[in-house]
Amino acid sequence: MRLLIHERAYRRNEAAIAAHGPAVEPLLLTDAGEVTLNGAALSLEDARPEAAWANSDVFFGGGMRAFASATLKSPDLKWVQSGAAGYDNAIFGQFVQKGAALTTSHGQAVGIADYVLWGVLDVYQDGPARRADQTTHTWKRLPYRELEGSRWVVLGFGAIGHGVAVRAKAFGAHVTGVRRSGGSDPAADRMVTPAQFLDVIADADVVALCAPATPETRHIANAEAFGRMKPGSVLVNVGRGALVDEPALLAALAAGAPSHAVLDVFEVEPQPADSPFWDHPQVTMTPHAAGMSSGNAPRNDALFLENLGRYLAGQPLENVADPKDVLGG
Repeated sequence: MRLLIHERAYRRNEAAIAAHGPAVEPLLLTDAGEVTLNGAALSLEDARPEAAWANSDVFFGGGMRAFASATLKSPDLKWVQSGAAGYDNAIFGQFVQKGAALTTSHGQAVGIADYVLWGVLDVYQDGPARRADQTTHTWKRLPYRELEGSRWVVLGFGAIGHGVAVRAKAFGAHVTGVRRSGGSDPAADRMVTPAQFLDVIADADVVALCAPATPETRHIANAEAFGRMKPGSVLVNVGRGALVDEPALLAALAAGAPSHAVLDVFEVEPQPADSPFWDHPQVTMTPHAAGMSSGNAPRNDALFLENLGRYLAGQPLENVADPKDVLGG
């Protein structure tokens, strides 16, 4: 089986991949877009991978165009492991249309959940004012809000939303989870379906958007939703930019509900230089970086290796994306 993998990812996992012996033929991809097999260069047409590992080395290096070309041209492609939790990138739909299985990763969930708590704590404890006082050598004791007793609504209760809930509850927060299947979960005090989202956010101090981009979630945070939120509430978006109607959010911030937004994702990325979010006093803005934590790559590698073993053994893969969701997104 030919496996297309970035050379850096291969070097990290070389021993584990080599343990499968001749069952795996690594096609090594460089940042320059070159593909080699056993040290010999191959054209992208001749690479013909059966499996591919689409991780951050590929997406944030220089080899993404070559990776896309080699996989989409391959008549043998059957499985792609992604290092991302979402699947709204157009190339994922193309993989599925080719008949390949797409598996996603929750490796970044730990870091993203940490990010959400950081963002809310920074708002509650008025981090900007504290940092400004330190800069000006001002000795001033500032009061702040506690998380104890705050009410959270977490939209999307997969690995990221679950991680957010666990952390929030550890601070004494009340958590309402929102997911399609409803039901119950030990990490939530209450679980509802998306049909009840507008009802539950009325009492929320924090609304955390952790869902993928789908036709059902597009602009779920809109003018009507913001009209339900109370003054002093905080909106956090670590899902996808498409979840938020951004002009409606700007209007809602001006009206005071929510009073602050922590945004890691946007409909246009990178944000243009003239975006009002850059200098907005009620916005904490980061460049789609919530998942770039120290443990992300090791967890992603571990899942890839687990699925590689399963694939070779003919066993079910973990975290298989539903083709309907991929194509719908």
